[in-house]
Amino acid sequence: MAQLDPQLVLVFGSVGALRQPGHFAQLKAAFPRAALVGCSTAGEISDQGRSEQACVITAVRFQGEITLQVAEATISSMAACQAAGSALGAALKRPGLRAILLFGKGVGVNGSALLAGLVSEVGAQVPISGGLAGDDGAFVETLTLGPSGITPDGVVAVGLGGAGLVLSHGSCGGWTPFGPARKVTRCQENILFELDGEPALNIYKRYLGEHAKDLPSSGLLFPFEILDQERGRLGLIRTILGVDEAEGSLILAGEIASGGYLRLMHASKDDLVDGAEVAARLAGSLQQAMTGQALALLVSCVGRRLVMGDAVEEEFEVVREVLGKGMTLAGFYSYGEFAPLAPGACKLHNQTMTVTCLGEC
Repeated sequence: MAQLDPQLVLVFGSVGALRQPGHFAQLKAAFPRAALVGCSTAGEISDQGRSEQACVITAVRFQGEITLQVAEATISSMAACQAAGSALGAALKRPGLRAILLFGKGVGVNGSALLAGLVSEVGAQVPISGGLAGDDGAFVETLTLGPSGITPDGVVAVGLGGAGLVLSHGSCGGWTPFGPARKVTRCQENILFELDGEPALNIYKRYLGEHAKDLPSSGLLFPFEILDQERGRLGLIRTILGVDEAEGSLILAGEIASGGYLRLMHASKDDLVDGAEVAARLAGSLQQAMTGQALALLVSCVGRRLVMGDAVEEEFEVVREVLGKGMTLAGFYSYGEFAPLAPGACKLHNQTMTVTCLGEC
């Protein structure tokens, strides 16, 4: 493997695989000059399809003069997320920065604050993509891998630059809203306390019915759509990562706004496959500008995998078909996805398939 001499090695694997004794040391020995970056997953994605309890390693080498820099930070608490993002941004910002790949812990994290801190340093014009780590749906402990090792509290970012770098992005959910829009009457960052003046957990449990006994994991099947203060759609979804029975609150994967509105969502297998196809077509729009082989980073939410069950392979297959054989696929099922919602507007997504194509011209 060392004969490949890659500049960047992406590592996506189960918690068990990453915790194997000597795992990181073996990677360092195999790729001594490469930047090692990745995280634990709720399922892995490669050219061969989807896997579980495995480890997918993707070696990347650019042919042209593409610059690459890696930064790491630690998230000790949710309150530290924005500062961690700012630290990453301060380390990466420099003239010529074209894109950032971002991977962070998936539990005990405010992904919106992490992203906001990063954007505050590098600016909104730099596209950011990647995702939050998973632990196979257990929501106990996730792992992040960077040049300094494997840690449960880490976040790692890769800054890419160079005039020859070609990027394209696509993201889409495929979820359908149902029920009334309810006003956020009390929240704090990513903690939702009240909807329409009532404890949010009470309302959520009423909607879930028998599924409520399986919270928080069953919350992956029924995310929230974020609406603005006029109940207009913003194209953003929030997943429930935890519940607080004493407070009657819901812990979401990212921030919400007080005074805005939320509406529950659900999806069928066909809806989610259609969403993945839309994401792939959006990302594939710039492929004609790329020369040689290119990489497609796929980050899809674990909730999509749970809804589709054994049919989840169809999500991969439709992306494979749209992007074509000249694109190497790598990625993972996550607890949150980072991708541009529109030019200059990178967001934390939930329950979304995101596709980032990287190539050279």
